[in-house]
Amino acid sequence: MILVTGVTGRVGREVARLLGGVRPLRVLARDPGRVPVAGGVPEVVVGDYADRGSLARALEGVAAAFVVTVPGAGGGEDDARFAEAARAAGVRHLVKVSAAAVTDPYADDFITRWQRGAEDVIRSCGVGWTFLRPRSFMSNTLSWASAIRSQGVVRAVHGTSVNACVDPRDVAEVAVRVLTEDGHQGMAYLLTGPEALSAVDQTERLSRVLGRCLRFEELGLGQAWELWSARYPEPVARALLESAERQLAGAKAQVGPAVSEVTGRPARPFGVWAADHAAAFALPAAPGGA
Repeated sequence: MILVTGVTGRVGREVARLLGGVRPLRVLARDPGRVPVAGGVPEVVVGDYADRGSLARALEGVAAAFVVTVPGAGGGEDDARFAEAARAAGVRHLVKVSAAAVTDPYADDFITRWQRGAEDVIRSCGVGWTFLRPRSFMSNTLSWASAIRSQGVVRAVHGTSVNACVDPRDVAEVAVRVLTEDGHQGMAYLLTGPEALSAVDQTERLSRVLGRCLRFEELGLGQAWELWSARYPEPVARALLESAERQLAGAKAQVGPAVSEVTGRPARPFGVWAADHAAAFALPAAPGGA
């Protein structure tokens, strides 16, 4: 039995889809109505990390678990609670979604410190582990969709700085391999796309996919802070600003081979992700279908 958490997120949803109907599958979810059913209806345990009873029920008879937690949630203790429950249940392997920044000695923001702490907890809990350390998800560009549809514009801070962003589907495929194959325990995989791209580069590729000329507008740091502080808690917003500064310094440009090494195929480029999600950025159809 494999347990998947985070099934309402982009990676967890895809992990559940890939495993559905292939392996005995259970998911832990607060809201069973949001659990994806593509590929087969999984066994659902209703609960969360703060509910020790639901953790025990979810982990009973589980051999491997896919672990997704959120910075600041659960008082920062979600990973510890899950790891303790997994050890008590006899789980043999935890596959944890972390972040590429944990290995950067210059990264000391709130999110990175939290991810390092989460890795430390899982590494020391007595259960076998694997860490998945992705760069930014290509799907983060969906935050541009409304402005692209309404104004034909992309706005981002440090628009020419590059990031070796990764398709969440590639992260999910790596996770499934790690959950179902031997030889991955004790490993940490840097997961990137095949090239480092800037927001300006991504705007150009989206223009090509959509057949529509999009323009790029640089956000100042003050504008970015105003936007992020309205959307996220203050420590998260500040961490995003610090992360953007590290990207400007070149800290996120490294392309790694792990997606190819684990899955046996090249990582998907951004153009493929964009083409597969073009509908999210496209102008609405004219009334009457004309």
